[in-house]
Amino acid sequence: MHEYELQVDPHRAGQGPETELRSLLLWLKEDESLRRDVRGRIRSGEPTPAPAPAAYGTPMGSPGFDLLQLAVGSGLSAGSLLFAVLQWQASRRRPPALTVRRGPYEITLTGDEAADPEGLRRIIAALENGSGDEDGADDGTA
Repeated sequence: MHEYELQVDPHRAGQGPETELRSLLLWLKEDESLRRDVRGRIRSGEPTPAPAPAAYGTPMGSPGFDLLQLAVGSGLSAGSLLFAVLQWQASRRRPPALTVRRGPYEITLTGDEAADPEGLRRIIAALENGSGDEDGADDGTA
């Protein structure tokens, strides 16, 4: 299993980070080629403070749910996941910038990456191998 964390830029999240992440998770679950290999949950990206007394009537869309954690089966390539995310971005009226993290590496996708084959190759290599090299050697350029 590979683990990814995805966050939407709150300044470019048309309907808000939580709504955008829920939309992306639904998109991934509905993709026939991904749904068996991708599990996800939305949570707060901030450390969880001590539990506060329950507040009745607090809306689900309250601030704090801004991180999508994905567990991806080892049989699914980072390229397949990346293309599904870029397709989701392309389907949005105002595509939000999305930060994808795997281990120590972080990549921000704006949607423009779909037009740059060389850039896509480097992104896929970084996500699959944990480096910026196609062969997996870590030269620190991811």
